[in-house]
Amino acid sequence: MPKVKKDVENVPEIEKMRHTASHILAQAVLKYFPDAKLGIGPAIENGFYYDFEFSEPINEEHLEQIEKEMKDIISRDLAMSQIFMSRKEALKLLQSKDQNYKIELYKDIPDKKLSFYITGNDEFVDLCRGPHVVSTGKVGSIKLQSIAGAYWKGDEKQPMITRIYGLCFPTQEELDSHLNMLAEAERRDHRVLGPQLKLFMFHETAPGMPYWLPKGVKLFNELVNFWRTEHEKHNYQEIVSPLINKSQLWKTSGHWDHYQENMFIADMGENEVYGVKPMNCPNAMVVFGSQQISYKDLPLRLSDTDKLHRYERSGTLNGLLRVRSFQQDDSHNFISEDMVESEYMHIFELCERFYSIFDMDYEFRMGTRPEKFMGDIESWDKAEAALKKVLDKSGRPYKVLEGDGAFYGPKVDILMKDAIGREWQMGTIQLDYQIPKNFDLKYTDKDGSKKTPVVVHRVIYGSLERFIGILIEHFAGAFPLWLAPVQLIVIPIADRHTEYAQKIMAECQEAKIRVALDSRSETLQSKIRDHELQKNPYIVIVGDKEIETQTVSVRSRSTKEVGLMKPTELVEKLQREIISKGK
Repeated sequence: MPKVKKDVENVPEIEKMRHTASHILAQAVLKYFPDAKLGIGPAIENGFYYDFEFSEPINEEHLEQIEKEMKDIISRDLAMSQIFMSRKEALKLLQSKDQNYKIELYKDIPDKKLSFYITGNDEFVDLCRGPHVVSTGKVGSIKLQSIAGAYWKGDEKQPMITRIYGLCFPTQEELDSHLNMLAEAERRDHRVLGPQLKLFMFHETAPGMPYWLPKGVKLFNELVNFWRTEHEKHNYQEIVSPLINKSQLWKTSGHWDHYQENMFIADMGENEVYGVKPMNCPNAMVVFGSQQISYKDLPLRLSDTDKLHRYERSGTLNGLLRVRSFQQDDSHNFISEDMVESEYMHIFELCERFYSIFDMDYEFRMGTRPEKFMGDIESWDKAEAALKKVLDKSGRPYKVLEGDGAFYGPKVDILMKDAIGREWQMGTIQLDYQIPKNFDLKYTDKDGSKKTPVVVHRVIYGSLERFIGILIEHFAGAFPLWLAPVQLIVIPIADRHTEYAQKIMAECQEAKIRVALDSRSETLQSKIRDHELQKNPYIVIVGDKEIETQTVSVRSRSTKEVGLMKPTELVEKLQREIISKGK
């Protein structure tokens, strides 16, 4: 065998463990399926996967066998050794093993010497650059998770192969903790809870485009109403702009060259091509450009919640978290260059107001100039320096992701942690020196000169669809009272109690409480159970005793029982809780 070389790559140990686990998976698969063809096996977040081509389908029972063999390989603590072969030696080895996918990968590697890793005493050899842990015993705790179909190299024109996913953590305790989180996440899955709670649905005729049901519309509108109220306090001005625009608008903004593959294009005939709006920024530029703007008008904050459409590949669609039709709590804040710091600090204050309402912890992430960008490097450097300064001043933790900025400017993403510790990218605050230049936007400065504004593109919720999907999972469908689509259910015990129940309902409606009457011919316990499953915050029960004493019997979702109350007391209690938003 050629000389073994030490692996000196600077890769976190956990990634090495997970990459090694993928090799152990492949070795275990070949024990039971010696004719399986091997694809690739990288480390991924929380674990690993490996792609295979099997002559016959495998199932969950096979996974149990394979996992048992993996644990045996780990317990034997086999050495992981790196070797290098000439191209001729490497091709000969791969051909001898009849591994056509590996031969295809080999052809894509230009190196004169190719890296392989050997497990133990030639028990398993794989074409791989590494790095790996020194031996299989260093892998930690693993569990095979699932089987999925995947296209070779992610190309729909390539063969469909089998992908086996696994988890890998340094200790069994960490693995068990992650498995508990996954079980809790499954219980909270918005794709299940949303339809169960009658919030939204999807239909095959509009993939990735949600239908909002009546209860979902109430939830959606409550979020928008809160957003609108808070932003009006800070002099935001709401606009509405066209859904489709001629391609010329998108060419001017730069989206035609940088984003067209993610747009829905409409050929209207008469030699006119339109783009369905994937974002609002060009329309905000048009509104700014239609007016005579003075430095006294800045900052000019143009906000909107218009419907947007983006083409997402069908395989990436994921409930409300990845859709093709959505709305954002958008704003384009036109400022002078010396306002960058103050405007970002203002937006950071809004972030704190919004996220604290939902008991969400968050941090920031700065994205710098991407490989494909618009404008000059000097403007980019200035924008990035300005963002770093305001992030340092904010006092919030932040990280930097190189090359993750928008094509027109660097950005700050809002990373939120939900109730079970998962991290989500929510809103974004982007600094733009480029698009205003494309539209030749000007404002009149103090000295009478014409200057180009800087624009801050910002969303705080982000996509409202995505935000609601995360809220469903964050609260497990049990929304706080102010946000709940139905805040109170009134249940008459018998038909003779319906008139009094309707009177209570009318008083609550007058007080702007979202209330519903349940007069179905079901047992009382059945009705209570149904509404508990619907996670309604309060249930009021009325019968003979309540009519006689002119009270209501109140049942709370959180405490189960509140007891008898006067209707006016109930209304006042609910109003206080709604206004306080649970604080």
